[in-house]
Amino acid sequence: MNIRKFFDYENWVVVGKVSDTSKYAYKILKSLDAAKFNVSGVHPLDESENVYKSLSDVPYKIDVIDLCITPSLGIGILKESKELNIDKVLVQPGAESEEILDYCKANGIVAIEGCALVQLSVYYNIDVNQF
Repeated sequence: MNIRKFFDYENWVVVGKVSDTSKYAYKILKSLDAAKFNVSGVHPLDESENVYKSLSDVPYKIDVIDLCITPSLGIGILKESKELNIDKVLVQPGAESEEILDYCKANGIVAIEGCALVQLSVYYNIDVNQF
């Protein structure tokens, strides 16, 4: 599977500091929303009102996880994703680690390293700089 195929799926979560307007997770969430994807934010340590603490708190079936969080927190998210049978993760630059990639490979999770913002700007004509 390649990165472009991930965008055939409608239900996404962005795992990262989606409440911080200076972070890429925020820009990715807003860009996915502008492209009409069903998207929510998840961060286990964020106290913001519209951010879920875990994948299991999200009220819909998640197709794709956009991992935009430190690898030390990301591995826990991936372990939860396995329990929930979520098998597609887009690993943003900086969120990758050997442990994360090995875990995905060992557990049948399709992990692609890439940038959602590039895909959204090219294929959906989203001006990602507006966010």
